[in-house]
Amino acid sequence: MTDHLARRMWTVTEPYHAVVYFAPEMRVAYDRAGLKGGWMGYFAGRGAAMGAVSPSVIVASFYSFHPKMVRRAIPDAWSFASPEKVLEARLSGVDAALKRMLSDAVDGEPLREAAALARRASGTCTSGGRPLYAAHADLPWPEAPHLELWQACTLLREFRGDGHVSSLLASGLDGCEAHVAMSAGGEVPRALLAPFRGWSDEDWDAAAARLEGRGWLDDQGSLTKEGATERALLERRTDELASAPWNHLGEDGCDHLHALMLDILEPIAAAQGLPYPNPIGVPPPT
Repeated sequence: MTDHLARRMWTVTEPYHAVVYFAPEMRVAYDRAGLKGGWMGYFAGRGAAMGAVSPSVIVASFYSFHPKMVRRAIPDAWSFASPEKVLEARLSGVDAALKRMLSDAVDGEPLREAAALARRASGTCTSGGRPLYAAHADLPWPEAPHLELWQACTLLREFRGDGHVSSLLASGLDGCEAHVAMSAGGEVPRALLAPFRGWSDEDWDAAAARLEGRGWLDDQGSLTKEGATERALLERRTDELASAPWNHLGEDGCDHLHALMLDILEPIAAAQGLPYPNPIGVPPPT
């Protein structure tokens, strides 16, 4: 089984999870819980599984955000809503969003099959060196199949994400440099990345200068041959670190889940559950 399969499966599981970042129901749910603003909802919602952690823990585990952006939301969020209340709001918002986008398909057999397969895959992930995955793996499983599938996709997503952070560290990239290199490779525009991660023009230009000094970028801000090779190595390492659940599911199981997810994602894409391009960097399903 190849690491390309891990990337292929990422493109169909990540969008189902990602409704938690883009659906308007999420802002409503977080507001009702007492949180103030969309970014507070994001940082608290994703971080709540770890408990009422400090800004430094969020900065370290999320990795790609400017620390000032995190500190505008954390730890204030925990004074407005406990982590338990935030998690309840998060699941409530996801429930409402998926029911709206999936309509009658939310109770369909294809979704139940997908939930079972994705949960089976996620059950083989290991927690060593993967703090966000480990925190979410301790959460109880929801009973409704559409939420069970979302929980499984969330686990697979955080498992991959933790591995990606390890790959960035191995490549010697900080959070801003990682985004500069991604943008230089043509994957996501700078205008979509920098403001969504809190990096100023000065931050971005300084990171680009550091990458140019390492030979990753040319004087026009494009990837050099060395930079492109290193970027490819980084992404291949990410895929390798994410391959365990898909190796366990097997090629036939992956093919079946992939086909199911393509159909499940159609109404989500039609409802702009995840726009393309997006600051996450996930491409359209392949």
